[in-house]
Amino acid sequence: MTTTPTPTGRREHRDGRSYVVLTRTFRAPAEDVWAAVTEPDRLARWIGTWTGDPRTGSVEFRMLFEGEQPAETFAIDACEPPYRLRVTTTSPTADGGEESWRLALDLTEEDGTTTLTFAQDVPDPAVADSVGPGWEYYLDRMVAAETGGDPDSVLFDDYFPALRPHYRAAFGLPDQPADGSSG
Repeated sequence: MTTTPTPTGRREHRDGRSYVVLTRTFRAPAEDVWAAVTEPDRLARWIGTWTGDPRTGSVEFRMLFEGEQPAETFAIDACEPPYRLRVTTTSPTADGGEESWRLALDLTEEDGTTTLTFAQDVPDPAVADSVGPGWEYYLDRMVAAETGGDPDSVLFDDYFPALRPHYRAAFGLPDQPADGSSG
């Protein structure tokens, strides 16, 4: 059975850039949620794996469900456990160039409940309708992994293309054409 999740992301402007911003809440201390987004074994349950030594200022990260894509370099711009992480990802493009994205993770804890606020910059608004649903999917996989559920029960096909209209509207893009192209 296919179910369409309710989109939670929004557009925010930070430092002159547009971001997709999403939140998830966990009944867990910030240190536990921090481990879920930084420890290799915990990350591997819901999104991917990293190799390297973060003390050097970067690691190589490979997402689980992005096909045969090469690992991306994640430059660690700020790391303040267990509340703040900033990274810049760099990956090769099909034309031999590179693209970069800024990711921001902020955790706040109150009364044993931690809220994760995740943000990714979107320099080209035309890709917001794939970035948003993608992060909704991965963050819901995280919720499943961290609450005793099965991350594999979270299906990408429930998120994409169903959530595209929400992100197209949030980023001021025209309605999606009936043929499904990004218009």
